[in-house]
Amino acid sequence: MGGDHAPAHEVAGAVRASQALRTEGVEHSLVLVGDPACIERELVRYRPVPDTIAIEPARDVVAMDDDPAAVIRTKPDSSLVRGLELHRTNLVDAFVSAGNTGAVLSAATLLLGRIAGVSRPTIGAFFPTIGNKPCLVLDVGANAEVKPQFLYQFAVMGSLYAELIGGIEKPRVGLLNIGEEATKGTETVRQAYAMLQASTLNFIGNVEGRDIFRGAADVVVCDGFTGNVVLKFAESILPMLKAVLERFSRRNAVTRLAVGLFAPMLRRALADFDYQKYGGVPLLGVRGTVIIGHGKSSSLAIANMILRAWEMHRLRLGEQIERALLQPAPSQNSA
Repeated sequence: MGGDHAPAHEVAGAVRASQALRTEGVEHSLVLVGDPACIERELVRYRPVPDTIAIEPARDVVAMDDDPAAVIRTKPDSSLVRGLELHRTNLVDAFVSAGNTGAVLSAATLLLGRIAGVSRPTIGAFFPTIGNKPCLVLDVGANAEVKPQFLYQFAVMGSLYAELIGGIEKPRVGLLNIGEEATKGTETVRQAYAMLQASTLNFIGNVEGRDIFRGAADVVVCDGFTGNVVLKFAESILPMLKAVLERFSRRNAVTRLAVGLFAPMLRRALADFDYQKYGGVPLLGVRGTVIIGHGKSSSLAIANMILRAWEMHRLRLGEQIERALLQPAPSQNSA
C-alpha cells in the first residue's frame, strides 16, 4: 500500500507474476497485504482472478515521510509491518515492497533479525555495463558509515548473490576507491582492501566510478553514502539523454525526422537503464528474503520483484550467506 501507485500496480504486478510462475509450473501463493476494499477493486479488473492470490487485511499505510525507525511502534497494522510479520512467522517465504525504503530496512532488521555473522544488512543495486552483464553495487544507502569488516561482509553477500542469482561463476569483486593503488583512500577502505585481498573471494582490487559502467567488476562494494550518490547520479542519466534528444529534435524538420527514425533503436539500446528490468533491489543480511522496489514501480517492476524473491528463496540465499560468514574473516592487517 506504500508505493506511489498503490495498490493498482502492486495488484497488476502480482497477477503478472502469478501467471509467469504458473506457466513455469511453480506451485505458489501470493498474499496482498493492505486495505481489502482497495485491493478487491483492483482485482476485479482481472478475470479470472488467479486462485493463487489471497488478501491479508492491514489498516495503516506507511508514508514516504514517516520516521523509518518508528513504524513498528506507530503503525503496527500497516501493510509493511503486517507483511514482515507474516514473513517472520513463516506464513510467507518472502516479502516485497515498493514503499518507504528506510522503513522496510529498519522494520526488516528488527523483526527478522540479522543473519549470523552479519554486522549490518546492505542494499544492493544493479548497474548496466558495456559487457551486457549488470554490476551489483552495494551498499547504496543502508549504511552511510562503515567499518572494514562491513565492506568485507558486503563483498561476501554480493558475490554469493551474483553467483547464485546472476549465474556468474567466480564473480569479480572490486572495492570502490579514488584510485587503483592499494594505498589510496581512507583508512577504512585501505583496511578493507587488506581483508578482501586475504579472502577467498575473486577480489580484483580497487575500482573507480568509471569502472562500474565499463563492467570491470561484477560486484562493487562501498559505503552507503558513496553508493547512494552513485545510484542517484546513474538514475539521472536516462532522463538527461531523453531531454537532450528532445531538445535536438526541435531544431528543424530534419532533426525531428532523424530522431524519429532512430528512436526505436535508441529505446532498445538504453533498455538496460530501465529500473523495471531489475524490478527491485535485494536487502541482504536479514533472516529472510526481502526485495525493495522504487516508489513509482510499474506492474512489470513489481512482477520482476516477486520473481526475483522467488529465486532468492528457492536457492536458499540466506543460508548460503550464513555458512560463508561463519568462516573466520581475514585479518585487517593482512596484505
